[in-house]
Amino acid sequence: MAESKTTNHFRTNLVTADMRSGIDEALKSLDPDAARPEHVMEAVDLALGFSGRTVLSDINVSLRRGSITALIGPTGSGKSTFLRTLNRMNDRVPGFQRTGDVTLEGSSLWASDVDLLALRRRVGMLFQRPNPFPMSIRDNVVAGVKAHRIAKGKQLDVVAEQRLSEVGLWDAVKDRLGDSPFRLSGGQQQLLCLARALAVGPEVLLLDEPTSSLDPITTESIEALLKTMAPALTLIVVTHNLGQARRVSHSTMFFYQGKLVEYGPTKQIFSNPQHADTERYVTGRMG
Repeated sequence: MAESKTTNHFRTNLVTADMRSGIDEALKSLDPDAARPEHVMEAVDLALGFSGRTVLSDINVSLRRGSITALIGPTGSGKSTFLRTLNRMNDRVPGFQRTGDVTLEGSSLWASDVDLLALRRRVGMLFQRPNPFPMSIRDNVVAGVKAHRIAKGKQLDVVAEQRLSEVGLWDAVKDRLGDSPFRLSGGQQQLLCLARALAVGPEVLLLDEPTSSLDPITTESIEALLKTMAPALTLIVVTHNLGQARRVSHSTMFFYQGKLVEYGPTKQIFSNPQHADTERYVTGRMG
């Protein structure tokens, strides 16, 4: 008996749906981020303090994957405390206290099975002042790679060249890889530390005023470099330079008096803030 047109149409739709499903799965395999959460990190009812003194409270925020977020606000408003909580750097400070949670791709940073070394590989950090290790330029770059056993032998030389090239430092140091990093300029040392942070392949990079001690030309170079890193990396940057926040970030968080006052697209925060305190700060009428 011949199949009805309805049956044929139904089977055709089934084939089409199967094919579409197969295509979706193939695309996911080509793009490993396709099935990952849109927000890489989230803070939920987070409160932070030291020795009984509350520094931040009521922080609820989601950080979009592959974006650059600037953290702005007056000195002492809690920006760096928040930043250092995102890879548990504050855990090492005597008297540190926390309530609430921070998650990385849905898992708590304080879960019982979290390995701190592994966490800090995934969530790297660049500090305000360069902090090269007392070892050669080449060994600085690959220190984390060796610690995590990501590569060995001659592969380490390849990693060193790739990362130094990526931050624009290779030509300046390729003939002196065995030298002390303390012979480099301040800007070069910061680029070296950035290369070291990138070498282990982090998913998130935290930057605590990374250009505050650098000259304008080096600052411009690092800002340009940061903008090329997204969307491959998620960057979270503390800065007191409002011009820098406007230039490099997609989103901005404004902290004031221990609160996250406002969070949104950078263009909106600077051109149409929703809170009076935000407006006072971004227009220079505060501080």
